[in-house]
Amino acid sequence: MTGAPKLEPALFTQAATLIAKAAESDGGFHPPSIADFFPPEVLFAGTAFALTRINLIQILATLALITLFVLGTRRMKLVPGRFQSVIEMGLDFVRNGIAHDLLGRKDGDRFLPLLTTIFFMILFMNLTGIVPFLNIAGTGLIAIPLMLAVISYFTFIYAGLKKSPKKFVRNSFFPSGIPTAIKPMVAILEFISTFIVRPVTLTLRLQMNMIVGHLMLVLFFSATWFFFFTAGGFWSLLGAGTLAFGFAFTLFEILVAVLQAYIFAILTAVYIQLAIAEEH
Repeated sequence: MTGAPKLEPALFTQAATLIAKAAESDGGFHPPSIADFFPPEVLFAGTAFALTRINLIQILATLALITLFVLGTRRMKLVPGRFQSVIEMGLDFVRNGIAHDLLGRKDGDRFLPLLTTIFFMILFMNLTGIVPFLNIAGTGLIAIPLMLAVISYFTFIYAGLKKSPKKFVRNSFFPSGIPTAIKPMVAILEFISTFIVRPVTLTLRLQMNMIVGHLMLVLFFSATWFFFFTAGGFWSLLGAGTLAFGFAFTLFEILVAVLQAYIFAILTAVYIQLAIAEEH
Protein backbone atom coordinates (compact mmCIF):
# COMPACT_ATOMS: atom_id res chain seq x y z
CA MET A 1 0.00 0.00 0.00
CA THR A 2 1.30 3.44 -0.88
CA GLY A 3 2.25 5.46 2.14
CA ALA A 4 2.06 2.47 4.51
CA PRO A 5 4.97 2.32 6.99
CA LYS A 6 7.54 -0.35 6.33
CA LEU A 7 7.53 -2.97 9.09
CA GLU A 8 11.24 -3.84 9.27
CA PRO A 9 12.71 -0.32 9.73
CA ALA A 10 9.99 0.47 12.27
CA LEU A 11 10.67 -2.79 14.11
CA PHE A 12 14.40 -2.22 14.37
CA THR A 13 13.87 1.42 15.37
CA GLN A 14 11.55 0.30 18.15
CA ALA A 15 14.05 -2.37 19.22
CA ALA A 16 16.86 0.17 19.33
CA THR A 17 14.69 2.51 21.42
CA LEU A 18 13.80 -0.31 23.79
CA ILE A 19 17.48 -1.28 24.22
CA ALA A 20 18.48 2.34 24.81
CA LYS A 21 15.83 2.78 27.52
CA ALA A 22 16.87 -0.44 29.19
CA ALA A 23 20.49 0.64 29.16
CA GLU A 24 19.56 3.93 30.81
CA SER A 25 17.46 2.24 33.52
CA ASP A 26 19.74 -0.78 34.01
CA GLY A 27 17.01 -3.01 32.64
CA GLY A 28 19.33 -5.85 31.74
CA PHE A 29 21.12 -4.74 28.59
CA HIS A 30 24.78 -3.90 29.02
CA PRO A 31 26.36 -2.74 25.76
CA PRO A 32 30.01 -3.45 24.98
CA SER A 33 32.52 -0.87 26.00
CA ILE A 34 36.19 -0.22 25.46
CA ALA A 35 36.34 -0.09 29.28
CA ASP A 36 36.26 -3.92 29.18
CA PHE A 37 39.95 -3.72 28.26
CA PHE A 38 40.77 -1.63 31.34
CA PRO A 39 39.39 -3.78 34.16
CA PRO A 40 40.17 -3.12 37.85
CA GLU A 41 43.12 -4.78 39.53
CA VAL A 42 42.18 -8.13 41.05
CA LEU A 43 45.49 -9.26 42.57
CA PHE A 44 48.17 -7.26 44.37
CA ALA A 45 46.15 -4.07 43.83
CA GLY A 46 48.07 -0.86 44.38
CA THR A 47 51.48 -2.48 44.01
CA ALA A 48 53.98 -2.71 41.18
CA PHE A 49 52.84 -6.31 40.67
CA ALA A 50 49.14 -5.53 40.31
CA LEU A 51 47.28 -7.86 37.95
CA THR A 52 44.00 -7.26 36.13
CA ARG A 53 41.65 -9.90 34.74
CA ILE A 54 43.28 -9.60 31.31
CA ASN A 55 46.74 -10.07 32.83
CA LEU A 56 45.52 -13.28 34.46
CA ILE A 57 44.10 -14.43 31.10
CA GLN A 58 47.46 -13.74 29.45
CA ILE A 59 49.23 -15.79 32.14
CA LEU A 60 46.68 -18.59 31.79
CA ALA A 61 47.10 -18.68 27.99
CA THR A 62 50.89 -18.81 28.39
CA LEU A 63 50.69 -21.66 30.91
CA ALA A 64 48.24 -23.55 28.68
CA LEU A 65 50.60 -23.17 25.70
CA ILE A 66 53.64 -24.34 27.67
CA THR A 67 51.72 -27.28 29.15
CA LEU A 68 50.43 -28.35 25.76
CA PHE A 69 53.87 -28.45 24.18
CA VAL A 70 55.53 -30.08 27.19
CA LEU A 71 52.95 -32.86 27.24
CA GLY A 72 52.99 -33.19 23.47
CA THR A 73 56.75 -33.42 23.03
CA ARG A 74 58.13 -35.08 26.18
CA ARG A 75 57.60 -38.64 24.91
CA MET A 76 57.97 -38.44 21.16
CA LYS A 77 57.32 -41.71 19.31
CA LEU A 78 58.37 -42.82 15.86
CA VAL A 79 54.74 -43.65 15.14
CA PRO A 80 52.95 -40.67 16.70
CA GLY A 81 49.62 -40.87 18.48
CA ARG A 82 46.81 -38.41 17.85
CA PHE A 83 48.00 -35.81 20.34
CA GLN A 84 51.59 -35.90 19.12
CA SER A 85 50.34 -35.75 15.52
CA VAL A 86 48.39 -32.56 16.22
CA ILE A 87 51.44 -30.95 17.84
CA GLU A 88 53.66 -31.99 14.93
CA MET A 89 51.14 -30.66 12.40
CA GLY A 90 51.21 -27.26 14.10
CA LEU A 91 55.00 -27.16 14.23
CA ASP A 92 55.30 -28.35 10.62
CA PHE A 93 52.86 -25.67 9.52
CA VAL A 94 55.12 -22.92 10.88
CA ARG A 95 58.32 -24.64 9.75
CA ASN A 96 57.30 -25.46 6.19
CA GLY A 97 54.52 -22.97 5.53
CA ILE A 98 56.25 -19.88 6.91
CA ALA A 99 59.94 -20.29 7.79
CA HIS A 100 61.24 -22.56 5.01
CA ASP A 101 58.83 -21.19 2.41
CA LEU A 102 60.00 -17.59 2.84
CA LEU A 103 63.52 -17.85 4.24
CA GLY A 104 64.79 -21.13 2.86
CA ARG A 105 65.93 -24.06 4.95
CA LYS A 106 69.10 -22.51 6.43
CA ASP A 107 67.72 -19.11 7.45
CA GLY A 108 64.30 -20.63 8.15
CA ASP A 109 65.73 -22.98 10.78
CA ARG A 110 67.70 -20.09 12.22
CA PHE A 111 64.61 -17.98 12.88
CA LEU A 112 62.19 -20.87 13.40
CA PRO A 113 62.08 -20.63 17.24
CA LEU A 114 61.07 -16.97 17.01
CA LEU A 115 58.42 -17.53 14.33
CA THR A 116 56.99 -20.54 16.17
CA THR A 117 56.79 -18.58 19.44
CA ILE A 118 55.10 -15.63 17.75
CA PHE A 119 52.53 -17.78 15.94
CA PHE A 120 51.44 -19.92 18.89
CA MET A 121 51.63 -17.16 21.48
CA ILE A 122 49.32 -14.94 19.43
CA LEU A 123 47.04 -17.85 18.55
CA PHE A 124 46.48 -18.91 22.16
CA MET A 125 45.99 -15.36 23.41
CA ASN A 126 43.58 -14.63 20.56
CA LEU A 127 41.51 -17.73 21.30
CA THR A 128 40.85 -16.67 24.90
CA GLY A 129 38.38 -14.22 23.38
CA ILE A 130 35.92 -17.04 22.65
CA VAL A 131 36.63 -19.27 25.67
CA PRO A 132 33.67 -19.28 28.12
CA PHE A 133 34.29 -17.36 31.37
CA LEU A 134 37.37 -15.69 29.83
CA ASN A 135 35.71 -13.97 26.87
CA ILE A 136 38.43 -11.47 26.11
CA ALA A 137 41.59 -11.80 24.04
CA GLY A 138 44.93 -11.43 25.78
CA THR A 139 46.10 -9.51 22.68
CA GLY A 140 43.33 -6.93 23.13
CA LEU A 141 45.67 -4.80 25.23
CA ILE A 142 48.51 -3.13 23.38
CA ALA A 143 51.26 -4.62 25.58
CA ILE A 144 51.49 -8.05 23.91
CA PRO A 145 51.11 -6.86 20.27
CA LEU A 146 53.60 -4.05 20.89
CA MET A 147 56.12 -6.34 22.57
CA LEU A 148 55.99 -8.83 19.68
CA ALA A 149 56.16 -6.02 17.10
CA VAL A 150 59.28 -4.60 18.80
CA ILE A 151 60.88 -8.07 18.84
CA SER A 152 60.04 -8.50 15.14
CA TYR A 153 61.40 -5.01 14.42
CA PHE A 154 64.78 -5.54 16.05
CA THR A 155 65.05 -9.06 14.63
CA PHE A 156 64.85 -8.00 11.00
CA ILE A 157 67.23 -5.08 11.64
CA TYR A 158 69.67 -7.45 13.36
CA ALA A 159 69.35 -9.99 10.53
CA GLY A 160 70.04 -7.38 7.86
CA LEU A 161 72.98 -5.79 9.65
CA LYS A 162 74.57 -9.14 10.41
CA LYS A 163 74.21 -10.39 6.82
CA SER A 164 75.61 -7.24 5.22
CA PRO A 165 75.43 -3.78 6.85
CA LYS A 166 76.09 -1.93 3.60
CA LYS A 167 73.54 -3.83 1.55
CA PHE A 168 70.91 -3.64 4.30
CA VAL A 169 71.20 0.15 4.56
CA ARG A 170 71.30 0.57 0.77
CA ASN A 171 68.31 -1.69 0.17
CA SER A 172 66.35 -0.11 3.02
CA PHE A 173 66.76 3.43 1.74
CA PHE A 174 67.52 3.14 -1.97
CA PRO A 175 65.65 0.41 -3.88
CA SER A 176 67.31 -0.56 -7.15
CA GLY A 177 66.36 1.33 -10.29
CA ILE A 178 65.53 4.64 -8.60
CA PRO A 179 66.66 7.76 -10.53
CA THR A 180 69.29 9.79 -8.71
CA ALA A 181 67.14 12.95 -8.74
CA ILE A 182 64.43 11.46 -6.53
CA LYS A 183 66.64 9.36 -4.25
CA PRO A 184 66.40 11.79 -1.27
CA MET A 185 62.59 11.74 -1.39
CA VAL A 186 62.50 7.96 -1.80
CA ALA A 187 64.93 7.53 1.09
CA ILE A 188 62.58 9.47 3.39
CA LEU A 189 59.56 7.42 2.29
CA GLU A 190 61.46 4.15 2.64
CA PHE A 191 62.62 5.14 6.13
CA ILE A 192 59.06 5.87 7.23
CA SER A 193 57.74 2.70 5.59
CA THR A 194 60.43 0.37 6.91
CA PHE A 195 61.30 1.70 10.34
CA ILE A 196 58.06 3.38 11.49
CA VAL A 197 55.06 1.97 9.64
CA ARG A 198 56.03 -1.71 9.99
CA PRO A 199 56.01 -1.95 13.81
CA VAL A 200 52.98 0.34 14.08
CA THR A 201 50.88 -1.67 11.62
CA LEU A 202 51.96 -4.99 13.17
CA THR A 203 50.80 -3.75 16.56
CA LEU A 204 47.55 -2.07 15.59
CA ARG A 205 46.37 -4.71 13.11
CA LEU A 206 46.46 -7.40 15.77
CA GLN A 207 45.12 -5.34 18.65
CA MET A 208 42.25 -3.69 16.75
CA ASN A 209 41.02 -6.97 15.28
CA MET A 210 40.78 -8.46 18.76
CA ILE A 211 39.07 -5.40 20.21
CA VAL A 212 36.45 -5.31 17.46
CA GLY A 213 35.83 -9.05 17.77
CA HIS A 214 35.24 -8.75 21.52
CA LEU A 215 32.88 -5.79 21.14
CA MET A 216 30.83 -7.57 18.47
CA LEU A 217 30.48 -10.77 20.52
CA VAL A 218 29.48 -8.86 23.65
CA LEU A 219 26.94 -6.88 21.62
CA PHE A 220 25.31 -9.99 20.15
CA PHE A 221 25.12 -11.99 23.37
CA SER A 222 24.12 -9.02 25.57
CA ALA A 223 21.33 -8.22 23.14
CA THR A 224 20.28 -11.90 23.19
CA TRP A 225 20.06 -11.89 26.98
CA PHE A 226 18.06 -8.65 26.91
CA PHE A 227 15.55 -9.81 24.27
CA PHE A 228 15.01 -13.21 25.94
CA PHE A 229 14.90 -12.30 29.64
CA THR A 230 14.02 -8.60 29.82
CA ALA A 231 11.94 -7.66 26.78
CA GLY A 232 10.31 -11.11 26.35
CA GLY A 233 7.29 -11.84 24.21
CA PHE A 234 7.61 -10.96 20.55
CA TRP A 235 11.11 -9.60 21.12
CA SER A 236 12.36 -13.12 21.77
CA LEU A 237 12.33 -13.57 18.00
CA LEU A 238 14.99 -10.89 17.74
CA GLY A 239 16.84 -12.65 20.53
CA ALA A 240 16.93 -15.83 18.46
CA GLY A 241 18.41 -13.80 15.61
CA THR A 242 21.12 -12.15 17.72
CA LEU A 243 21.94 -15.54 19.27
CA ALA A 244 22.42 -17.04 15.79
CA PHE A 245 24.61 -14.10 14.78
CA GLY A 246 26.59 -14.50 18.01
CA PHE A 247 27.37 -18.16 17.32
CA ALA A 248 28.20 -17.41 13.68
CA PHE A 249 30.51 -14.58 14.71
CA THR A 250 32.16 -16.87 17.29
CA LEU A 251 33.13 -19.22 14.48
CA PHE A 252 34.36 -16.23 12.50
CA GLU A 253 36.44 -15.12 15.49
CA ILE A 254 38.19 -18.50 15.53
CA LEU A 255 39.16 -17.91 11.90
CA VAL A 256 40.32 -14.36 12.72
CA ALA A 257 42.38 -15.66 15.66
CA VAL A 258 44.25 -18.09 13.41
CA LEU A 259 44.62 -15.59 10.56
CA GLN A 260 46.01 -12.86 12.80
CA ALA A 261 48.60 -15.24 14.25
CA TYR A 262 49.53 -16.36 10.73
CA ILE A 263 49.69 -12.81 9.34
CA PHE A 264 51.91 -11.57 12.18
CA ALA A 265 54.29 -14.51 11.84
CA ILE A 266 54.44 -14.38 8.05
CA LEU A 267 55.01 -10.61 7.98
CA THR A 268 57.86 -11.06 10.44
CA ALA A 269 59.36 -13.67 8.10
CA VAL A 270 58.84 -11.37 5.11
CA TYR A 271 60.60 -8.48 6.85
CA ILE A 272 63.53 -10.76 7.73
CA GLN A 273 63.64 -12.05 4.17
CA LEU A 274 63.74 -8.48 2.81
CA ALA A 275 66.47 -7.55 5.26
CA ILE A 276 68.79 -10.37 4.21
CA ALA A 277 67.98 -10.24 0.48
CA GLU A 278 70.67 -9.15 -1.91
CA GLU A 279 68.30 -6.76 -3.65
CA HIS A 280 64.74 -5.66 -2.99
